[in-house]
Amino acid sequence: MSNANGIPERLVIAIGGNATHPEGIRGTPSEQAEVAARLGDALLPVMELGNELIITHGNGPVVGKILMRQSIARQRVEPMSLDICVAHSQGGIAYLLMQALENALRAKGNPRHVVCLLTQVEVDPNDPAFANPSKPIGYFYTEQEAKALQEELGWQMREDSGRGWRHVVPSPRPRHIVDISLVQTVAKSGAVVIAGGGGGVPVVRSGRGQRRGVEAVIDKDRTSALMANVLHIDDLMILTAVPRVAINFGKPDQRPLDRVTLAEVRKWHAEGQFPPGSMGPKIDAAIQFLEGGGRRVMIGRLEDAVPVLRGQAGTHIVAD
Repeated sequence: MSNANGIPERLVIAIGGNATHPEGIRGTPSEQAEVAARLGDALLPVMELGNELIITHGNGPVVGKILMRQSIARQRVEPMSLDICVAHSQGGIAYLLMQALENALRAKGNPRHVVCLLTQVEVDPNDPAFANPSKPIGYFYTEQEAKALQEELGWQMREDSGRGWRHVVPSPRPRHIVDISLVQTVAKSGAVVIAGGGGGVPVVRSGRGQRRGVEAVIDKDRTSALMANVLHIDDLMILTAVPRVAINFGKPDQRPLDRVTLAEVRKWHAEGQFPPGSMGPKIDAAIQFLEGGGRRVMIGRLEDAVPVLRGQAGTHIVAD
């Protein structure tokens, strides 16, 4: 549902990992706080709408840095498994976001609270993604650096959309968001909820209901789509670094997309218009969300959040 201004009354916003840790920064505490403050300012107009709001975020750059720190210190400190690294990134990023979002609200005299829920997400232990790591995380490297790291650390490395080489890890599909009812309860209380960070901590469940972590990083857009579907939220907004999705990207006949249907997006996706290393995962999540009963997916820049919501910016993909 939307209010009289056409703004959704219930909304999931997915923020890209590069928005919380942009390329070109060292990742110092002061840099991270500054980036979070900018996010708070950008999202303030959305939070002030008072709508039921759930925010998810990526963690690719950050979790890759955690792994690199571990590799450097591995002779002195026992490394953590990847699922625990995801939990570390989820908590650290959410801490900075909570503080920045609440600071932005308080500066306007708004008493709304922001809450983070550490989120586990169940995956299939037999998901084929475990045999084909594809999720890029961490730094960009030259081919020579990548080969040296692969030999030294056993990391699988892959070229990423012409931007360099990166460490790739398994990225299984999310099947169930643990404690999703708690996410819903807190969101309905009026607090802004940060959940499913980094796609959620990947876990598998035994026949007796016991869970254990697995080595993977789940795609946060897929988790966001699943979360919105399960909670029967009609609108999903994916905030990224580009103003619109485009077909024939980087070519003379590049065309930005404004309002398109699910059928049109399926056709372009089948033609290879959305590469796996860039817009592909977002389009996959959009298709998943709309096929699961969603009404609209909005993709646009973080700083354009409100115009995107109002239909004045971004790409809008609607159900057929």
